[in-house]
Amino acid sequence: MEKHELEILKLVEDNGRLGVPAIAKMVDREEKEVQAVLDKLEKENVIVSYAAVVNWSKVEEQEGVTAMIDVKVTPQRGVGFDEVAERIYRFPEVKALYLVSGAYDLSVVIDGKTMSEIAGFVSEKLSTLESVISTTTHFRLKTYKHDGVVFEDGEDDDKRIVVSP
Repeated sequence: MEKHELEILKLVEDNGRLGVPAIAKMVDREEKEVQAVLDKLEKENVIVSYAAVVNWSKVEEQEGVTAMIDVKVTPQRGVGFDEVAERIYRFPEVKALYLVSGAYDLSVVIDGKTMSEIAGFVSEKLSTLESVISTTTHFRLKTYKHDGVVFEDGEDDDKRIVVSP
């Protein structure tokens, strides 16, 4: 990948709302060239999606629960973790799925309306998969930072001077 393509990619990753004219100025390229790079990166599935980071705790009507579920699985011969991962990510509740190192093999992130709904997903859908050995569920209590964005910077909290011995 060429240097200007990487620059464009980093700009879009940091701010998906940047328009082609702004990006062109920032990388000192013609708008047509920037659009061609974006089209190419989208076609090659390098740019997968443009998304906003939303602080849902600021939305009064929004209620729900997010859970991170650690899953230990038996990998399948010839396909490793890919087959069971595909079965898991096809569930509509699954927002993210990662292959991880450590005591567990997969980390699943799901959203639900209630803890009971998430418990139902784990007991009825996830744990019934043939390859799943065990699960551990963690519920998100508060988000401090997501995708590099700090949700609460704490500037308005406590303005007292720190005194140390």
